[in-house]
Amino acid sequence: MGSKTILNVRFHEKIGCLLFGSPGIRRRACSNDGVLSARWLTQCGYLRTDYDGTSKGNRQQRHPQPVSASPAHPLVHPCVRPEHNLTTLRNYATMNTQQPGPMPDYQVDPYRLLEDDLKDVYSYIKNALRRNTYQEDLYEIATYYFDGNGKAIRPMVTILMARAINYHMYQENSSLLASQREVAMISEMIHTASLVHDDVIDQSDFRRGKPSVNVMWNHKKVTMAGDFVLAIASMMIARLKNNDVTLVLSQVVSDLVQGEFMQLGSKETENERFAHYLTKTYRKTASLMANSIKSVSILAGADEQLSELSYQYGRNLGLGFQLVDDLLDFVSNSAMMGKPTAADLKLGLATAPVLFACEKYPELNPMIMRRFQEPGDVERAFELVHKSKGLEQTQFLAKQHCQEAMRIANMLKDSPYQKGLVVTADYVLNRMK
Repeated sequence: MGSKTILNVRFHEKIGCLLFGSPGIRRRACSNDGVLSARWLTQCGYLRTDYDGTSKGNRQQRHPQPVSASPAHPLVHPCVRPEHNLTTLRNYATMNTQQPGPMPDYQVDPYRLLEDDLKDVYSYIKNALRRNTYQEDLYEIATYYFDGNGKAIRPMVTILMARAINYHMYQENSSLLASQREVAMISEMIHTASLVHDDVIDQSDFRRGKPSVNVMWNHKKVTMAGDFVLAIASMMIARLKNNDVTLVLSQVVSDLVQGEFMQLGSKETENERFAHYLTKTYRKTASLMANSIKSVSILAGADEQLSELSYQYGRNLGLGFQLVDDLLDFVSNSAMMGKPTAADLKLGLATAPVLFACEKYPELNPMIMRRFQEPGDVERAFELVHKSKGLEQTQFLAKQHCQEAMRIANMLKDSPYQKGLVVTADYVLNRMK
């Protein structure tokens, strides 16, 4: 998938004008010769809606500004005109779109930069869980995934943003606040609790290269252990004694539940499916990153504009992360991923590569509606995704989001932590597991 590959992308016509080209390119691309899907823009985060595809019709500047709406309703893009809000994706012509350019090279290793901050992440969490129970089986299940084998990307990026924001506001007279470190731990606990519940729902056999919790223990105990981790995380949120942060992090839990419910359903039309997928992706993955990062900005004393900027970095990084994850499900082997490949297809889920492949191979549509349940569906869908441009298009969209995260990071004052945020976006895009 070379960087000069020309992509035939119906789902994101004129995406170059949305966010990521030079201002001159954006101005030309946003001329009257093309229109954009309100639904697509909504789920990518550039148009406010109530998640039913109905536009509120308000418009704001592209750069982060103070907003009063919920973080789940991101900024309106200035290229969107209200009269186009009801136009669906199927009405747009195909457009050739080039891959974005190469990522900048910064000689910063975020994990090494934060080595002291991250070395005790899992022991800290285990201690918090131990302080709240002496039931050995509950403790064993609850700590099963806190074994140090995870990427810890959520606490890493949360602390990275905390330190970058602290420097941005206070320069050398800044240090990581205990409350900011606490949010980083909370983010990992909420994420891991969601993994425990996912494994029960999906009946997964492997996670991170070892048997999943639902293989090791019965489902009732595993479910309650996931609830326990979430309960302790909620107690830690309460101890922060910051109402704004409590509201922001509580939204994460709501989004996770709603995202899981969305994953259980399918939409009939292609346009609805893609909007459904992007909303689900935000709720299940990006919301946690975005709102954790926003929380540490609030704790630093950041104003609404700077907090929103932090939120948008996390939202774009989270969307890019999940898009890459969906891509890897089709191109990595089980040893690299630590879990079976094509797992989403086997679970009946149509992710971005499949939805893009539908453009070339409409025979995927009935398979999606029956959730790949008939014999041969998974194998055939896997084959068609590889024959289509679905993987390239997914990579393209992931790169768009990661480059937007980089652009936002570059709005902060130069520091090793700010550069680390840029490198993290590159890591997310190019990771192999």
